[in-house]
Amino acid sequence: MATLDAPRPGPVAAAADLSAAVRVPPWRRLAGQKLAAAAALFLLLLSIGAVFGPLVSPHDPHLIDLSMRNLPPGTAAADGGLPHLLGTDALGRDVLSRIILGARVTLAVGLASVLLSGVVGVAVGLVAGHYRGRTDEVVMRFVDLQMSIPSLLIALLVLYVLGGSFLNVILVLAVIRWMVYTRLTRGLMLTLREQLYVEAAHAIGARDLRVIFRHMLPNLLSPILVLATLEVATVLLTESSLSFLGLGIQPPDTSWGQMLSEGREYLRNAWWLIMFPGLAILFTALSLNILANWMRERSGPQK
Repeated sequence: MATLDAPRPGPVAAAADLSAAVRVPPWRRLAGQKLAAAAALFLLLLSIGAVFGPLVSPHDPHLIDLSMRNLPPGTAAADGGLPHLLGTDALGRDVLSRIILGARVTLAVGLASVLLSGVVGVAVGLVAGHYRGRTDEVVMRFVDLQMSIPSLLIALLVLYVLGGSFLNVILVLAVIRWMVYTRLTRGLMLTLREQLYVEAAHAIGARDLRVIFRHMLPNLLSPILVLATLEVATVLLTESSLSFLGLGIQPPDTSWGQMLSEGREYLRNAWWLIMFPGLAILFTALSLNILANWMRERSGPQK
């Protein structure tokens, strides 16, 4: 007996399905990727803890109690309150509370330096990629020169001269990372400037600034956002390295790298002073990389 093929959807139905797929909100797409969703959830909880640190911290992160020094995780509090879930440090301060406090400083340094370096790098890349010629040559040779010098070495030298502080760390990290935005933006601009809509905008008399910021920059935002997400992880690791070496965040402020530096002297008898700040750095950097990879896949061409 002959069988009938199922009717195929017509152009209108196919267009409706495509429109419905396009209208799916980003959070619904993220929920379908368990690993990326877990990374986003971790970063969300970390951000909430950093913003509302004094409200969610179980203890005062600055309270010193030498009678409670270097106690293991789960130790009961002296005042009968919440236990020290992650133990205490060499001055009797609660490790969990200090990790929450360090998250505020570490994330603030990372986001501020990425924002500053991104604005500068993208602006320079837009100019170099659009005007080409001598401007492009001068900019890219300077970028190549700075990228040939290890960025951590530059940061160490500058902070050794200026001294470690919250603002100095942000400025130094922005100075050593703006080049990556310039290289990406300039490369994308070389492709976009050959597109027909850009040539049409120039043909009708649009000014350069309007062409760059109205027609070209919106098409660069997606890859720049992916790069910025990766750069937050890179800057976080760099700041932790600088603070570990004693040239980054200075007391009374604290960061995860500084906590590692303080805890290395007690590695044999107080392993939690190294382990938990290290895990915070690891999971944060890993989550940022996973989320950036998901964003890159979603912004790329779909099969």
